[in-house]
Amino acid sequence: MAELLSKEDFRKELEIAIAGNHSQKAPFTVAWAEGKLERKHFARWAENHYHYVGPFADYLAYIYHNTPMDEKFLSAKDFTLQNMYEEEIAGDRHTDLLIRFAEACGSSAERVVNPDNMAITTLGLQSWCYAVAARENFVVATAALVVGLESQVPDIYRKQTPALREKYGFTDEEIEFFDLHIVSDEIHGERGYKIVLEHADTPELQQRCLEIVRTGAKMRRMYMDGLWREYIEQDLGELIQS
Repeated sequence: MAELLSKEDFRKELEIAIAGNHSQKAPFTVAWAEGKLERKHFARWAENHYHYVGPFADYLAYIYHNTPMDEKFLSAKDFTLQNMYEEEIAGDRHTDLLIRFAEACGSSAERVVNPDNMAITTLGLQSWCYAVAARENFVVATAALVVGLESQVPDIYRKQTPALREKYGFTDEEIEFFDLHIVSDEIHGERGYKIVLEHADTPELQQRCLEIVRTGAKMRRMYMDGLWREYIEQDLGELIQS
């Protein structure tokens, strides 16, 4: 039977659960950073990414609803609400920045918002996010979406963003989506870790969080590899798993 891990050991295990399938290692990410892609490839990425991150405030709304109205969970509820606010209201909506990037790549707002333009693996990730957010304990859902998915973003975008400027010639305005998320998702990821470390306070909850973070990392990697097979493989060759 599993024992309750210390917060330090639990955090290490959560990080390990992500590391094995971190999307910064995905061939799509690597080819992007190495300057091997074209703007048409980024357009297809943006058209898909919208349907993964576009509903993020909706996912968070389920988590907020499922967080108990108890004083000890007040900080967790506040964080979830703030995260929703940043996605939809504070400054520019994140999805508007993503559409701006898509347009700079030759796509259009109409194509981006049309769900017919997403790959089936993108639909799979989106559906998984909805299911986890709606059905799981709020701690488990926070582990899945904030730790397992959102905390990966800074490492991925730090690898991709310099290439967007230096190799592909995008302007700062066109790639504001990436610069914003390097900062915001690093903060969100740390807050997510704090919530999970504090409120996953039984061996069972800890193990469920580890399991779902591992699954979340696999789901995001499946999404990235699905984009490679759908849009890149015909141009750059078969997917090489790393």
